[in-house]
Formats: sequence, C-alpha cells, structure tokens
Amino acid sequence: MSGALARVAARPRLMAVHAHPDDESSKGAATTARYAAEGVDVLVVTCTGGERGSFLNPSCPRPPGPVDMATVRAREMARARRILGVRQTWLGYRDSGLPEHGEPLPAGCFARADPGAATGRLVRLIRRFRPHVVTTYDEDGGYPHPDHVMAHRIAVAAFEAAGDGGAHPGAGPPWQPLKLYYNHGSHPERSAALHRALLRRGSTAPYAPLPCEPVRRPDITTRVPCAAWFPVRDRALRAHVSQVDPDGVWFAVPTPLQQEVWPTEDYTLARSLVPVALPEDDLFAGVTTAGAGRPPVMAGM
Repeated sequence: MSGALARVAARPRLMAVHAHPDDESSKGAATTARYAAEGVDVLVVTCTGGERGSFLNPSCPRPPGPVDMATVRAREMARARRILGVRQTWLGYRDSGLPEHGEPLPAGCFARADPGAATGRLVRLIRRFRPHVVTTYDEDGGYPHPDHVMAHRIAVAAFEAAGDGGAHPGAGPPWQPLKLYYNHGSHPERSAALHRALLRRGSTAPYAPLPCEPVRRPDITTRVPCAAWFPVRDRALRAHVSQVDPDGVWFAVPTPLQQEVWPTEDYTLARSLVPVALPEDDLFAGVTTAGAGRPPVMAGM
C-alpha cells in the first residue's frame, strides 16, 4: 500500500461511476484492481444495464431465440467484478444505445432521465458508501455516447450535493467525498506512444486509435502506476464476452509492450477539497479520513 493510503486512518473508499457494463473494465480497471488489492474498498456504480448492446464479439455464439441482453450483461458484469476484486451496484437506468445522427433517443433511457432524480439516486449511493474519492468521465463522456455524458453530469452534481444537508434530504446523512477525477481510458499522447513503439518493433499492424477516441489532449494531472494489474484488466475485459472480441482492437498492443511504454492509467483531478501537489501518482494523495464526511466549502481545480 502506498504511503498516502497508509496514512488514511480508516479503510479508504473509492467509487467509480460508469455508464455501462464493460466500461469498468476498459477505463481505469487496472487502477481499481490495484487499489482493491491494496485494501481499498472499491465500489463500481453502473448507471445502465447495457440492454441496447448487441453481440459484438464474432466468436461469441448467439443463443437461439430472443435474448435478454440485460441478463447476459449482468452475468458478464458479475464475472468482471470478481476478477477486479471490487464491489458493484446498479443505478437502475436503461441503456440509451448509440443513436445514428438525428435519431431520437429511446423513451425511458438514461440519457433522457431527469438529471435531478438521477443525481439523487447517486447521492443516496454516495452517502451510503461514503467514498473519499470518486472517478467518472470528463464532460465529453470519454467519447460522445449520451450515457457517458449523462454519467459525467450526475457524478459531478452528486459530488457537489452529497455533502449538502439541504440537498436531497431523503437520501441519507450528508457525506462529502474529497476528490473527484475524470478517467481517460485512452488519449492521444498514449496512443501516439504505443503507435511509435509498435513501428520501432517492425509491427505490420500499428496501433490505431478507436473510432470514437477523443482527439483533444486532456489535462493529465495524475498518472497511477498499475502495469502489474494490466493482465487483470484484460481478464476482466474478456469477461464481457458478448461485447469484446479477444482478437480485436482492445488487444492490438501486446500487454508487455503496454507495461513497458505506458505503465500508468491517467486522470484529470477535477475537484479537490484537500491540498494537492500536481502532478500526482496516487488518487488518494493528500486524503485522510479526518474531517471526511463534513460538508466543507467546495474548492475547484
């Protein structure tokens, strides 16, 4: 356990807010696996059930007849959770899918939910779990999926409201998390470094960014060393067998090369209520449980 974690008086707690089953395994998974192995209590909040997903892995046989994708993906989520060593819960919304340009969002989906009500659900979970650190996506959702953007909106709102006793009074006693981070599953600097490394090794299939990967360079404040947990991350991602092709783009770069070239997972510190010294290598840097849970004055980063 890192020095910063060792100074936390009680067991540190990390909440990771994600949009769909499999996001927890593709964005920040090695970080959560590392912290869980070090004794951190990690809770993944999955906002939707992934109902509008389809069988994207060509090697995964599709069952005959009608398929309940929510059940399929819940089973996969349970396997991934066990691999990562974390806890997991559902926020209870329906997947919005990824509409074509101009196509309306389906009725009753997460992206069309009332933001105040969705924030209230997450506030209730925060006050129950009492995390010291919360992670989610940036304002673009990591990529422009409506559920990812909505997850960002409610995570930021819930972070700010959870410590306010006047907000969502029916959601339990106030609890104020101390740090909020945006995770970056991939970003241009990392992609370029892996691409160059493959070219130097004579690869005939250089790394190509995912089609929806953001092109702007995020403000990385925090790089968490977690290369030893990349194999755990990969096993958790493969547990989402309906969604992830084991021979596909997610595994285009050999894990040992990733460990050598880019041994961190990267974050932007969006809010902090404790003093920080940037750059960081630990999400819990500066965190102690002394005073945690009281509603302090918000200080933005």
